[in-house]
Amino acid sequence: MKHIVINSCLCLLLAVVGMSCKDNFNYSELVRDNRPAIPVTFPGTTSYGFNPFIQTSIAAGGPIQFTLSIPSASGRTIKEITKVVGGATGITIATLNAATATSQFNAAPIPGSGTTAVFTTTLAAFKTKYPSVVTAPVALPNYTEIQFIFLVTLDDGTQLVPEPVRVRLVP
Repeated sequence: MKHIVINSCLCLLLAVVGMSCKDNFNYSELVRDNRPAIPVTFPGTTSYGFNPFIQTSIAAGGPIQFTLSIPSASGRTIKEITKVVGGATGITIATLNAATATSQFNAAPIPGSGTTAVFTTTLAAFKTKYPSVVTAPVALPNYTEIQFIFLVTLDDGTQLVPEPVRVRLVP
């Protein structure tokens, strides 16, 4: 009985101490959302809680098109898509930063139009640029994915790197 009372008192003390700490919500750079002042979105894409994606058919020639958009309320316009890098689904901002004229997808900047810019290519062009990336769908789930990451320059010279986008390749 004495053991039960002591354990109960210790549990009660632990609960009181645990609730007595005040959280001031001042977190460091490592544990907070990193939200840009001007977000870049991809209208027409789908997302299931991860990178936005489009789906394209290999049989239909594999057209790939992403529209990049910023809010009109931002007061800025998209000058250009400065750099595009493609690859398998493991590419990151480090891949974008290390890209050279031979490893980046676009040879020249892609001009923007107001608050949008459109990136258009084909699966054949992707395979030519990145021949080592697997583009054949696997048996299950009957698709494979490739990925792109963009460096966007606004009219005032600000550069933004939106989240990577994927292309789901189906037969």
